Amino acid sequence: MTAESPLAGAEQALNLTRSACGKVAEMVAAAGNPALKLRIYISGGGCAGFQYGFAFDENCADDDLRFDTDGVTVLVDGTSLQYLRGASVDYEEGLQGSRFVINNPNAASSCGCGNSFSV
Repeated sequence: MTAESPLAGAEQALNLTRSACGKVAEMVAAAGNPALKLRIYISGGGCAGFQYGFAFDENCADDDLRFDTDGVTVLVDGTSLQYLRGASVDYEEGLQGSRFVINNPNAASSCGCGNSFSV
């Protein structure tokens, strides 16, 4: 098994690292609700034009793409997926705190904090 798990098979729409999968599983267990799924989305805003968002959701909408990897379910709406295709989601812990980090090959530029990007 590699360090990253493809969430959409051969097309590798989005990758979640083992670290990210582990943290999501830990957070779902801590919430005591195994029905929770990680939703990753893109919204307008931030200092670079678009910003990444993460939320837990029990429901899967009709336009959601659902990916299961390493015991974790991820939901991405079709609009957000076009900006996330080929991206890798990692979870980092360091001196500046802990956070999910997205390495996005579609981003032409990003802000210093890494929470927003432009295409």
